[in-house]
This record gives sequence, structure tokens and C-alpha cells, in this order.
Amino acid sequence: MSGFPGQPTRIKAPHGARVLGLVWPNGVEDALPHQILRGYCPCAGCQGHSGSLTFQPGGNLEIRELEGVGRYALSFSWGDGHDSGIYTFEYLWRLARLLDEHGAEGLAALGTLPPAAAPAQ
Repeated sequence: MSGFPGQPTRIKAPHGARVLGLVWPNGVEDALPHQILRGYCPCAGCQGHSGSLTFQPGGNLEIRELEGVGRYALSFSWGDGHDSGIYTFEYLWRLARLLDEHGAEGLAALGTLPPAAAPAQ
């Protein structure tokens, strides 16, 4: 899971879409399904304090708002009001690499992310 290229150069989250588009400084383009983003929300409300990230199915998959958190992360406000997850760019990069490896259904079926993919605590 190495090779994190840094802050994305472009972020696309069109209304009505079900994927978040990211373009990285190295030219790699990723499309992260909202199902994966919401399912692996890193907030303590979704994950508790165990240190591992488990897939949480359900929840509204519409991104209502997208905000930058400093120069290191994004925060989403979902259609049901959930808005406490902070997704670092490195975490999004790692999720995208796992998506490349497993596909969306396979990544959801993993149930728990490998420790190297989880955001730093």
C-alpha cells in the first residue's frame, strides 16, 4: 500500500452520482463508490474505538456536501445527516488501491480492512 502521491489535483462529486472521482498528482484517476466510502466511514460513531475498520452496510449514499479538512482530508455530509467521518487523502488512496484489487463487492465483503489500509489514529 505504498506510493501515496499526495493531495488530489481534482475532486469530482456530481449531484446524483454514486461515485467520488479523484485525480492524483501522478495522473492516476480513481472512482470510489459511495457504498464503499460510507461503509468504511472512519468515524468513531461507525467504527467504535477498536482501531480496525469494519464495513457498515446501509445508510444514505447521497453526498449532500463535501468539504476539505485542511490540506489533508475530506469530510462528507450524507443524505441522512451523518457527517462525522474525516477521510484523509492517504486513506482514500488506500481504499482506491483495495478497490482496484478486490472490486466494490469484494471490498465490501472483506468486512474488515487490512491494518495497512486503515487511517492513522
